[in-house]
Amino acid sequence: MAKLILALCLAALATLAHSKEAAPAADDPALEARMVRITSELRCLVCQNQTIADSHASLAVDLRNQVRDMLQRGQSDQQIIDYMTARYGDFVLYRPPLKSSTVLLWVGPAVMLVAGLATLILVLRRRSRMAPEHFDPDEPEAAEDPHLS
Repeated sequence: MAKLILALCLAALATLAHSKEAAPAADDPALEARMVRITSELRCLVCQNQTIADSHASLAVDLRNQVRDMLQRGQSDQQIIDYMTARYGDFVLYRPPLKSSTVLLWVGPAVMLVAGLATLILVLRRRSRMAPEHFDPDEPEAAEDPHLS
């Protein structure tokens, strides 16, 4: 009896382990390629630094399906991007346009880099001018310490 149960369990596992290739979400490969191209330009709103095309979050799946539906209705790529931007703002774009509300996104990293380098230079100059007694003394080496021998 135990062998029969074991054989049935193994048969069930073998059936479950047999995987199938995922069916394409759209019948038209060109439409699917357009959907991937558009969603690769849109940022996932709940993930960190992932596109809607790459994300597995439920919102990203919903947005991919929405883009697919809009494409099936005949909307252009720019109409879809404009709709997403109007609904979610410039944050949804991976390459937001340069305007007054997004200027910090474009120049912020350069400003932070320059500020960091300037701070580093100032600290190093101040340290080079300090007298040696302002620094903690080095610990003696184990070979030089007579108490450790």
